[in-house]
Amino acid sequence: MSEQGLPEAPAEQWTPPEGSWASSAASRRSMLRNRNRDTAPELLLRSLVHAAGLRYRVAAKPLPKMRRTADMVFRPVKVAVFIDGCFWHGCPEHFVMPKTNRPYWEEKINRNIQRDRDTDNRLAEAGWLVLRFWEHLEPAACAATVIEAVAARRQEVQASKHPRGAS
Repeated sequence: MSEQGLPEAPAEQWTPPEGSWASSAASRRSMLRNRNRDTAPELLLRSLVHAAGLRYRVAAKPLPKMRRTADMVFRPVKVAVFIDGCFWHGCPEHFVMPKTNRPYWEEKINRNIQRDRDTDNRLAEAGWLVLRFWEHLEPAACAATVIEAVAARRQEVQASKHPRGAS
């Protein structure tokens, strides 16, 4: 019995299915709570960029036929912003390979990195500027980079619409 007089929950009996990434019930619960959007680093960056007067799409597909979303999308100027988590994207500074279920995680993280590179290449081929930031970077510095890049792309778009010397 617990302190409140309630019966204690039985010890958790959970066995991971064959090939599962979850090495324990606690690991599974922890991983299921991870967010894939609206993380703290994303919210900080979005807040700073919004305060600078820029508007953007959140968690949007830069290209309609691409099954991938960017954290921030500036469609008119073709700028896609990604904030990559150190664990999920294999940060060279902070990533530590889990000791449990190592083969699964090596394959998973490598697939994520390959998908990131493929996304970057496909967007670049379509004329997009891709900005990637690690979650541990200073949000103000990342915001300044985004603001400068969007401003520069806007100038390029304006210049192409109104070339000098045209009447």
